[in-house]
Amino acid sequence: MANWKLIALLLILTVLYSCSEQSLTFNQNIAPIVFENCTPCHRDKGPAPFSLTNYNQVNRKKKTMVKMIKKGIMPPWPADRNYSHFLGEKYLTEEEKKMIYDWVKSGAVEGDGEPPILPDYSKVSRIGQPDTTFWFDSVLVSGENRDKFYIMTLPVELPQEQYIRALEFVPNKNKLVHHMNGHLLNYEDGAKADIQSGLRIMDIEVEEDLYLVLFDSLNLYNDDGSKPGRIHSAVNYLPGVEAVIYPEGIGGFKINKKSILVANDMHYAPVPKAQWDYSHINLFYSQSPPERPVRETMMGTNGVSKIIPPLKIPPNQVTKHISSLEVDQDISVLTINPHMHLLGKSFKSYAIDPGGDTIRMINIQRWDFRWQYFY
Repeated sequence: MANWKLIALLLILTVLYSCSEQSLTFNQNIAPIVFENCTPCHRDKGPAPFSLTNYNQVNRKKKTMVKMIKKGIMPPWPADRNYSHFLGEKYLTEEEKKMIYDWVKSGAVEGDGEPPILPDYSKVSRIGQPDTTFWFDSVLVSGENRDKFYIMTLPVELPQEQYIRALEFVPNKNKLVHHMNGHLLNYEDGAKADIQSGLRIMDIEVEEDLYLVLFDSLNLYNDDGSKPGRIHSAVNYLPGVEAVIYPEGIGGFKINKKSILVANDMHYAPVPKAQWDYSHINLFYSQSPPERPVRETMMGTNGVSKIIPPLKIPPNQVTKHISSLEVDQDISVLTINPHMHLLGKSFKSYAIDPGGDTIRMINIQRWDFRWQYFY
């Protein structure tokens, strides 16, 4: 008798589950998941190669979605969530994954009613209404299916000096710009009469010595030949990265009435046909100087700490390299940006407090050069 009751219970559960699976629809169940985790990149003029903003688009790519989710490739979030957590994590719960699998398996029904409203992806800014916007000179990216690298300068003239809460780089066509790293040169009053002189764009696909010679032609120095003040890494852009505004009073910096933003590494991805790019920078002002200023510390290559052993990797070998830095005062770590190139396999960062306890920072078990977030 007990066995028959168990069999009956299993049959009932199976029937209930089948009904639940059949009732899954795009409009009610799948669209909220896709719009939250996929469309920030998979949208018109987004960095992804196709859009997922409506039922027809998702239905066409449903098998690809299932494959990428099962392989752990999408949504892209390289950091190990069992090690540490960050703002804006892109991931699917096991329940959400199963819901997508079951929806596809049961016929990928659109369903009645309307899906949730698609988030507003402004072409001007992703983080709010900027106080000021400056545009780079237009660039014709040649259609040679080759990566292109430039140094680009953007003169910024303001009526008065300002404190900046955030700088945001917005590419006109995300499929063109792969990444951009920029620093800000601040000119004191009277130090430089004309910040508009000099080249606005320079191709850096040249030999190193020639690159150094050409850098002078950008005319970035003060009129007396001295160097202006520099804010390193004032703005950056990478695939999937969105600018962040820290809370009022934290971070930010002063920008003088005359400054030049130097995009010292503007990387355009390979394209088969020549296209124009019109990227811009948004400035967000602060009402007062920051109570807690921020400072970027770069470790490793070109940074303040050595790599041990030196980063020379013999052919056909996997080697381990460590870089460490002793901090002599209390700090708050706001952002971590792991960086390696194509040979990187894994990346782990942690701190050790005076008592010997480990403070977890980030662990990327499977390094992917294509996804280099600011966490």
